[in-house]
Amino acid sequence: MQQQYEGYKNLADSLKSASDLLTLERKSQLNQDIITICNNLLNPSFRIAVFGPFNHGKSTLLNAMLGNRTLPIDLIPTTGASITVKYGSDVQTRIMLVDGTEVYRNGTEVLQQFAILDGNRQMRKDVASVEVFCPHPFLETGVEFLDLPGTNDRDEQDNLVREQLLSADLVIQLLDARKLMTLGERENLRDWLLDRGIKTVIFVANFLNLLEPDEQKQVQNRLLFVAESFRAELPPGFSNLYRVDALPALRARLKGDVAAANSSGLAAFETALQNIVGILQLNRSNVRLPKVQAIASQIQLSLKAKIDPIALEIKSFDDKKNSKIEIKQKAANLIYKGFTTSIGELRDWLALPKLLTKYQADAAVALAENKFKDWQTNTLKKDLNQLQLSAVKWLYQAYEFFQEERPQDLLIPFPSEPQVILPPKPNNTDDLSEPGSIAVGGGIGWLLGGPVGAAVVGSISYLLNKNIQKQDEQLAKESYHQEVAKLCITAIEDYFSSFSSQGLSILAEYERQAEKVICFEFSQEAVEVTNKRESLQQLQNGFNRLLQELEKVKILSNHQPYKEIPKYTNTNKKYSPQPERVRISPEKDPVIKQQQENTVKNSGRRVESVSPPPSPKASPSPRKEEVEAKFRDWELNEEIAQMKAEMRSPKACRETSPGSQTSKQQNSTQSNKAPTQPKSQTEKDKITRAYGILGLQAYASQAEVKQAYRTLVKKWHPDLFVNQPQLLKQAQEKMHLVNDAYTILSDK
Repeated sequence: MQQQYEGYKNLADSLKSASDLLTLERKSQLNQDIITICNNLLNPSFRIAVFGPFNHGKSTLLNAMLGNRTLPIDLIPTTGASITVKYGSDVQTRIMLVDGTEVYRNGTEVLQQFAILDGNRQMRKDVASVEVFCPHPFLETGVEFLDLPGTNDRDEQDNLVREQLLSADLVIQLLDARKLMTLGERENLRDWLLDRGIKTVIFVANFLNLLEPDEQKQVQNRLLFVAESFRAELPPGFSNLYRVDALPALRARLKGDVAAANSSGLAAFETALQNIVGILQLNRSNVRLPKVQAIASQIQLSLKAKIDPIALEIKSFDDKKNSKIEIKQKAANLIYKGFTTSIGELRDWLALPKLLTKYQADAAVALAENKFKDWQTNTLKKDLNQLQLSAVKWLYQAYEFFQEERPQDLLIPFPSEPQVILPPKPNNTDDLSEPGSIAVGGGIGWLLGGPVGAAVVGSISYLLNKNIQKQDEQLAKESYHQEVAKLCITAIEDYFSSFSSQGLSILAEYERQAEKVICFEFSQEAVEVTNKRESLQQLQNGFNRLLQELEKVKILSNHQPYKEIPKYTNTNKKYSPQPERVRISPEKDPVIKQQQENTVKNSGRRVESVSPPPSPKASPSPRKEEVEAKFRDWELNEEIAQMKAEMRSPKACRETSPGSQTSKQQNSTQSNKAPTQPKSQTEKDKITRAYGILGLQAYASQAEVKQAYRTLVKKWHPDLFVNQPQLLKQAQEKMHLVNDAYTILSDK
């Protein structure tokens, strides 16, 4: 039993906690009901409440059962407070006042002062509780009686009765046989008892002795109907209807007239009552838990009425927050992807073998012709600036998007102009008969002048394309202009070695600095939202705890527990895209290998180590991979522009770039449905032609339009046909039609 009461204590605590979370008014009906239910759960006594309208003889019936005039009775409504009758060795009265004062007296005369209605039929406001202690054997078994004020008199009394009924384990509803089950009594039976889980009810008919025999028979039939229509949950074999003539029963008890007490119905009723109580006491959970279930249902509905709007608000906030974070993360990843691609292209370009392959011949010729500065400005610097700007633009995209650290410009300086110290001239400087010494143009020779200078330029081309097998043979056959050409080639190689080493070092540091730009800080949650989140968590915890305690006592609920609200954990943290990189050994990565090699200056480098350039021929057209790269770059820029629009407004208007959508949601929606049909016939014809150009059926989805456009760009991009004039013109015309069609369908 003790273990059962511990379980009830936890249940009562959870009910009270839920009441606190609802912030109910102290005098509200629900709050008072919760307090009463909790007290009833923990009350070790079995409480029997006597209930009925005023002047129905409730106190008289109790006095008859107790065997004396313990409780006040009169011809007017007298009981102005609920009076609890408990076991005591002597008759005593204890009254607790609202201010905490305790009034303790022998006997019950003090009830006349504190427990009856005043001349205006009002209850005293200062009385908190009234208890009477009486030496009765039935009370000694752990039973207590509750004498309630009469109903249907004053609202204040009705509220008190309604509240106190929840504290009863068994209700005796007293009926007046002269006016059986009035409308008010039927309503009270439904609203105050049945709907609140109070189903252990016994009906007792009073004043039947005041009726004529024929009337008594008719009333008896009506009483049976009332009893049968109410399904009381009493032990099997016991009736829920009894007749007791209260005043004759009290007089018989006071006189000790056993026969008169029996004829009044009191003895039969007392016997049945004691047996019923004896059985119900063995398992009070069947009596008390239905009331808990009824009140818990109200609490759960009230909690849900508070929880669900806050949960919806928090979810809306989290959805918006997560949507912005998702957009920023995607933007950061896209920008990082574009940046690393551009940096990779620049790093690849700075690799010494690539620089020598692409530029060494032209640079050496420019050096020999004394035009190196012009060549450096017009060719090398132009190519470098284009690659630098391609990388830097991504950081400015990031700064515009995230407003973190402002990016620095990427500046890779050029080394000093190469210097060549000429060897002494031999006497046969005019001998130009050696193979490979034929001039490739009529340029002016650098410093040497005349045909020897032109021969130096020609020898540069010859030497860079000639595979000299043996050093001894080379030294034996060299002429002066070839020696000068080799000096120019070596000077350029040293120039590019310095340029590559310094450029790769600057580029590596620039990449590290870029991490401070391509990142964003998760915004701190507003205090108001944090407070709501904490309040929601408390409400849900209280709701879930109540569900758990109800399950422990086998009270089932239609509600499901709430899942824990995730806490806002991203405050003051930064997100930086860090894609997984595959570690490559220096032997397999020419760029890493070159960086390592450039740390050691090899001043004795010879011409034979220079990689030969491709054979001279017409400039090759851009490879298909370059067109793919351009298209990917365009797509990245388009997607970032789209995300900027989403960040500015969830319902932002469409971007101007072809094919962009205003938001991910719009893009998803439009990908699965045809665009809205135009109104005019001219617009219809224009759109129909556009679909035809892209090879699509009318009103294809936006996703299909974009895919068709992507396919046609990769097929007809003019850069693919730069060396095929006829196809180039056709490609340009085709791309013009494709671009127009895509613009028309994207603007729908």
